[in-house]
Amino acid sequence: MAKERLYLYDTTLRDGQQTQGVQFSTHEKRQIAELLDALGVDYIEGGWPGANPTDSEFFDTRPETRATFTAFGMTKRAGRSAGNDDVLAAVMNADTPAVCLVGKTHDFHVTAALGVTLAENLENIAASVAHVVAQGREALFDAEHFFDGWKANRDYALDCLQAAYEAGARWIVLCDTNGGTLPGELRAIVREVIVAGIPGDRLGIHCHNDTETAVAASLAAVEEGVRQVQGTLNGLGERCGNANLTALIPTLLLKEPYASRFETGVSRDSLHGLTRASRMLDDILNRVPLRAAAYVGASAFAHKAGLHASAILKDPTTYEHIDPTLVGNERIIPMSNQAGQSNLRARLAAAGIEVAPKDPALGRILDRIKDREDQGYAYDGAQASFELVAREELGLLPKFFEVKRYRVTVERRKNKRNQTVSLSEAVVVVKVGDRKMLSVSESLDESGSDRGPVNALAKALGKDLGPYQAMIDDMRLVDFKVRITQGGTEAVTRVIIDSEDGQGRRWSTVGVSPNIVDASFEALLDAITWKLVRDGAQAA
Repeated sequence: MAKERLYLYDTTLRDGQQTQGVQFSTHEKRQIAELLDALGVDYIEGGWPGANPTDSEFFDTRPETRATFTAFGMTKRAGRSAGNDDVLAAVMNADTPAVCLVGKTHDFHVTAALGVTLAENLENIAASVAHVVAQGREALFDAEHFFDGWKANRDYALDCLQAAYEAGARWIVLCDTNGGTLPGELRAIVREVIVAGIPGDRLGIHCHNDTETAVAASLAAVEEGVRQVQGTLNGLGERCGNANLTALIPTLLLKEPYASRFETGVSRDSLHGLTRASRMLDDILNRVPLRAAAYVGASAFAHKAGLHASAILKDPTTYEHIDPTLVGNERIIPMSNQAGQSNLRARLAAAGIEVAPKDPALGRILDRIKDREDQGYAYDGAQASFELVAREELGLLPKFFEVKRYRVTVERRKNKRNQTVSLSEAVVVVKVGDRKMLSVSESLDESGSDRGPVNALAKALGKDLGPYQAMIDDMRLVDFKVRITQGGTEAVTRVIIDSEDGQGRRWSTVGVSPNIVDASFEALLDAITWKLVRDGAQAA
């Protein structure tokens, strides 16, 4: 039986930009649009032309995409024609194949927020959609506050949809704007809308996540007949965010009853890029990826308990609902003081290290891990450092270089404008083979601001490693986490550093010391050493 077509509409660049603390540049919008197009979404909503200089510039320079590019705006204002409304004109002048216009469907909002009559609002909707269609564009009507409007005045909310439908709208998008409609209630309303005469293949669903049910509500709407699903990458959006496409897309492609019923613009091949797309967006936003994110999170396929790891070795389906490689993710067997030899052997195998089941080194590695975790180390979140400990115990860790000494200074002073500024400087002396090298680095960024002593250390350490320099030039520190593991005079600082390289690999290392700089330096050393091991460097 032929599958039904389900259309994916991404609004990361518009609704996602309404996330607190998020503001995309034109260049970043282009990057994200290309990312979304490669993934295979059907529609990319680029923003609101004319609303701000960035959106206007982006539409002037938007990339060519397979996806249907969409401009967002609002219906015309009362008292003027659609062809004589400058706000609507700015949206139309973006010259996109599709135009999505938001309009009120809740009677309270019509009279209180817009200050127009219910009849005037219906005329605004119909005239605006008809104007878009007359210009040869695909028209979408964004039915704002629809579910609240339905519950307040069912007949009027339906009249608004009918006005857009009869004017020629290709899609009528039912919006749970406040995010408070639960999936069961939303399902029942969608069913009534279809029975009332708006076909499901002309309906879209747009859910917000204020009750943490946006994905579930979107799926419920699909089950009732809606054939366009809107959302954002990583669930960005105003307040608590929008329906998360990084959860919706794999669910629709891999889970029943959706996988056998529907097809989308996202193929099984492009689905492999989902995790990468999710993390690239976080990288653009300078955010740390959410480890617990469904499908794409670093912990989505992490198996810490020894019993789980033992079963995973026999058959991954015992504790995994999908193969992580389908979404471009990977299985992780963390090491911790809860670990057994099953975890250990699985984690070593993942690192390319095969150890016989009865090898006495396994016991030594476990004892060492557990002893170090008693000191404050945490290897379940620092897999690269665990691998180095294991390699050292197995005699498989080359000695690439030796740090002879290092020094960090932080100076606080007044500049010429009498502003208080700081400057961190690090000196590192390393020995590679028979050669000693001294590197000095400041922590100033491009704007002249001090990035702190750890940044200075990282720059100095990575400045000159002789024969290994080319291997570490593409490394960068992407996250830095500090925790005090004991209180009072016995306080111990644990630092976990996340690093990334040009190959897209990301790894975590840990350092522990009463001194935060020493702990940071230990984690930095592990990060570089792991990179050299994985790139096949030879001992000096």
